[in-house]
Amino acid sequence: MGRPRAFDEDAAVRAAVGLFGERAYDGVSVDDLVSHLGVHRNSLYKTFGSKRGLYLIALRRHLTDDVRPLCDALAGASDAADALRLVTSADLNLLLLAAIERAPVDEEVASDVAAALAAVDQAIAGALGVPGDLAAALTAAALGILLRGNPDNAATALTQHVGLLT
Repeated sequence: MGRPRAFDEDAAVRAAVGLFGERAYDGVSVDDLVSHLGVHRNSLYKTFGSKRGLYLIALRRHLTDDVRPLCDALAGASDAADALRLVTSADLNLLLLAAIERAPVDEEVASDVAAALAAVDQAIAGALGVPGDLAAALTAAALGILLRGNPDNAATALTQHVGLLT
């Protein structure tokens, strides 16, 4: 019989979400994971199988804990400006990095990212009563604002200058 786990798996996954959300998949080594998560290398492999295995679990946790609540909040958005504020104030770092770095080379990540973005689009379309392609454009604009790194100023400027959003 093996020894009981000496670490909190849930806490390790949340910490991995933060680490991958800060530095992306390729920017995190197994040594980084071991030291940041406070787990032994053997425990990491035994529990998660690989760095990729932990990454997929962390990405899915991010989608459940961060993106799904955003979609729920978006369902109550009063207008496009409100939806834009909700998206640009959410912690979507891991989703964005996954879309840019891993989705082009990992079909499983691509599928998860596509489903998450479709859910955001659908929440915006439902809340605002707009067609799906317009909701997708609003999602893309909001994510672009996040990627540019200045969500408050860019979102304010966009909502002030685009008649559709005011």
